[in-house]
Amino acid sequence: MVDLLHQWYPPATADSWDAVGLVLGDPATPVKRVHFAVDPSPEVAAEAVAAKADLLVVHHPLFLKPVTSVAATTPKGRTLHTLATGGCALLTAHTNADQALNGVSESLALALGLRELSPIIAAPSEPSDKFVVFVPTDAAAPVRAAMAAAGAGTFGDYDHCSFSAHGVGRFRPLPGAAPAIGTIGDIAVVDEDRLEVLVPRRLRAQVLAAMRAAHPYEEPAFDIIELADPGESATGTGRIGTVDEMTLREFAAQVAEALPATEHGVRVGGDPDRIVRRVAVCGGAGDFLLDRLAGSDADVYLTSDLRHHPASEFLEKGGPALIDVAHWAAESTWLPVVRQRLAEALGDTVECTVSAVRTDPWSFRL
Repeated sequence: MVDLLHQWYPPATADSWDAVGLVLGDPATPVKRVHFAVDPSPEVAAEAVAAKADLLVVHHPLFLKPVTSVAATTPKGRTLHTLATGGCALLTAHTNADQALNGVSESLALALGLRELSPIIAAPSEPSDKFVVFVPTDAAAPVRAAMAAAGAGTFGDYDHCSFSAHGVGRFRPLPGAAPAIGTIGDIAVVDEDRLEVLVPRRLRAQVLAAMRAAHPYEEPAFDIIELADPGESATGTGRIGTVDEMTLREFAAQVAEALPATEHGVRVGGDPDRIVRRVAVCGGAGDFLLDRLAGSDADVYLTSDLRHHPASEFLEKGGPALIDVAHWAAESTWLPVVRQRLAEALGDTVECTVSAVRTDPWSFRL
């Protein structure tokens, strides 16, 4: 379970200051019930244990700063104590989930009706290699399978991706060799397949070891080609997309309808009659993107936790309008998406539930 979630939301893509991954529990423990929430609050922990969840998956980290105690005398300690005594593990997917496909910003964009999505800032592609391996045709399948098991040929929601071409290999074993095929001193002619597969560079050593272990030859012939970054990625910070033409007032009403109601509401900066076609969004606190979007083709930028001076100065520049929504409401749109994704991947072997606890901190407004 942990490996699957980390495949979708790789911890290595999280910001350097972040604290993501498995916080509590043994990754080898079987999981039959998973509970999803934005915040690891004591109430959410109690809810997860009451639901008999084996794993609680949250967006916000429980611990971002060092601690010297996890005693149940503090809220964070009570969260951990409740989960531990209830046999429920805890996993955090924070900035790694913000950027990912089917992640927080993408879920928010889709919930608001955006189409033709792309990242506001595309993430750099993970460095990768192309492995080219020559193997006897009758041994190609196990070699291909061994490399795939080691992590080769995985792209998004697909794995075991490879290409094969048939050809003829020639070689002559010399004295001292122990050939699997052929005899010492004679040229062997063998029907071989050329296998090509892409491998994340971080997995190079383990894929190479798996290929050597499965290959029948004493000295396999292979190439490892380092690939250039193609310069394009579907993952990254925020999302920008299109909507059917409408006024800013109409789009704001659409936002209010799509997101859970909060005391924060939907705050709008800009001419209510402005025409909206291009919309940029960022789940969570997104004022760090204001300078990036000031000169963009977006008609409106939607995010959370906008401060007075940055918002005022942004609007004075005459760029996109602004919509500020509750942090919790925006990020809660990810929960049903990851729940559905896990249910589709694992079928009826796991039960997936979403928290009903509203962890937005504001309780009323006068």
